[in-house]
Amino acid sequence: MSDPVEDPGEQSTATHSGFVTFVGRPNVGKSTLMNALVGEKVAITSDKPQTTRRAIRGILNRPGGQLVVVDTPGLHKPRTLLGQRLNDLVEQVLGDVDVIGFCVPATEKVGPGDRRIAESLTGYPRARKVAIVTKTDAATREQITERLIEVDSLREDWAAVIPLSALTRDQLDVLTDQLLTLMPEGPALYPEDVVTDESLEDRVAEIIREAALEGVRDELPHSIAVTIDDIEERETGSMTDVYANIIVERDSQKAIIIGRKGSRLRDVGAKARAQIEPLIGTKVFLKLHVRVAKEWQRDPKQLGRLGF
Repeated sequence: MSDPVEDPGEQSTATHSGFVTFVGRPNVGKSTLMNALVGEKVAITSDKPQTTRRAIRGILNRPGGQLVVVDTPGLHKPRTLLGQRLNDLVEQVLGDVDVIGFCVPATEKVGPGDRRIAESLTGYPRARKVAIVTKTDAATREQITERLIEVDSLREDWAAVIPLSALTRDQLDVLTDQLLTLMPEGPALYPEDVVTDESLEDRVAEIIREAALEGVRDELPHSIAVTIDDIEERETGSMTDVYANIIVERDSQKAIIIGRKGSRLRDVGAKARAQIEPLIGTKVFLKLHVRVAKEWQRDPKQLGRLGF
């Protein structure tokens, strides 16, 4: 008996590659989801709204193709020029990606903000839409079911509605597989060994900002920015010097960041250094300087100097 003839379709080597971004209200778990998908921390996370301030790309490789995940700020009603520019950035990204993932936490009822964002996706007809119910690890089965029903009713063109937990990685593979099938056919857009196109300076600055955000409240989180003056490896190769600035808007905020006799600034440095060292691959000497840039969130020139 002759061997059966294989169906050529079964051996298709076509790969799918493209861009996906996640949208939703601030603090619905977009950056955490991105990090979980990529398998490495490329976006900082915090319980403070508008933690993400740039379009950060994380790259996920699978046998069937490559996903480029673009993390963006949460859509919100802007109160400053910075806030407006962040919203403008989100809109630009939404117009360019292949798939938009709309995120709603399982622990919170769908509200007016969610509905407004879901309706706004009609303005981006190029992208396929996927609804994602996040934080299922923190919700009851009844809450998850209720949320899935609410989210499903928001639009008629969802390509899929998927509940998941980035923390426990439950259903992450389901989302990955679904996203890949929705991407256009084509080769990988980045080399396989690349997990992000963020520069080392940008990643270090974000790690420092994440450490500075911890424990602060009121308006201070929005007022914190970080710049890097220099990252230089010493001749011995066993130590890297990092010189950075933590920028705030008022003298009173500077005092909060520094803390009593410099205690809080030392704590920020220790937390940041613990994450910078594995990233760089050497021990790190981290020198932090806190300076004031008056009302930088509202000043076009200062925003430009800070990269916004």
